[in-house]
Amino acid sequence: MEKRNATSDFILLGLFKHTRSHLFLFILVLSIAIASLTGNALMILLIHRDHRLHTPMYILLSQLSLMDVMLVLTIVPKMASGFLTGKRSISPEGCGLQIFVSLTLGGGESFLLAAMSYDRYVAVCYPLRYPNLMNWQRCLQMTIGSWFMGAADGLMQAAATLSFPFCNAHEINHFFCEAPMLVRLACTDTSVFENVMYICCVLMLLIPFSLILTSYSLILSTVLHMRSTEARKKAFATCSSHLSVVGLFYGAAIFIYMRPKSYRSAKHDKVVSALYTIFTPVLNPLIYSLRNNEVKGALKRWLGNLPNLKFQ
Repeated sequence: MEKRNATSDFILLGLFKHTRSHLFLFILVLSIAIASLTGNALMILLIHRDHRLHTPMYILLSQLSLMDVMLVLTIVPKMASGFLTGKRSISPEGCGLQIFVSLTLGGGESFLLAAMSYDRYVAVCYPLRYPNLMNWQRCLQMTIGSWFMGAADGLMQAAATLSFPFCNAHEINHFFCEAPMLVRLACTDTSVFENVMYICCVLMLLIPFSLILTSYSLILSTVLHMRSTEARKKAFATCSSHLSVVGLFYGAAIFIYMRPKSYRSAKHDKVVSALYTIFTPVLNPLIYSLRNNEVKGALKRWLGNLPNLKFQ
């Protein structure tokens, strides 16, 4: 099969066709993306402005919101412009950037959720020792470590993916550049890279997931031994939001990156990718705000101060 010029552009076939039903779906997805940006930006603003939320738990949550904002901004504008203008080409550099950023944020979020589970473990199991076990230095180390691990994975996979020679049929049946989809276009044997990528993704997902399961197993054991019903309710309320986010994130990530190649379908991959790049980010601030009295209190205080700010 003919090999394509390494400097020529790829073509993203997109998520939607130009039909009336797909136009409705495009408007729906765009509305959800805008709501996601608004919700996560508001979450970052509230955590930054309200001193009551200046705790490790909410600092980690602000990083989660920042990752969601960056993910939506990396994926949705290009998808929207391609649908509206018909220009669906993307340069190899732009494609590499999308792979790098999406994997950096995906891997970083995986480790960040593990850090958040450790924070909840310390808060529930060792409340009196929380200021020492979960201090600002440890919070900063966890945050930087999450970004670093994600960036290392993203840089490695983006560089390796774009190093392959690609065939003349350079159309990507997706709405953004994702490593597994791009590897399918390579005009060379990619089995070694795919096996390494598979192992890498398994480790990036299963190591943090194992830490999360361990943390919540210990939390559950502690909660079941609590005598106070009120204390149990508070512990469950504290952890249930985080578990909901973990379920959404890992469900989609495992479906995309940990299935055998023979079970992969481009159509299904696009739908699940839309779930974790567009729909999940809008749910995160909703889950944490609707089920968290401290966040709702911060929002009420901020809204209450808006009239005063206008007259200053």
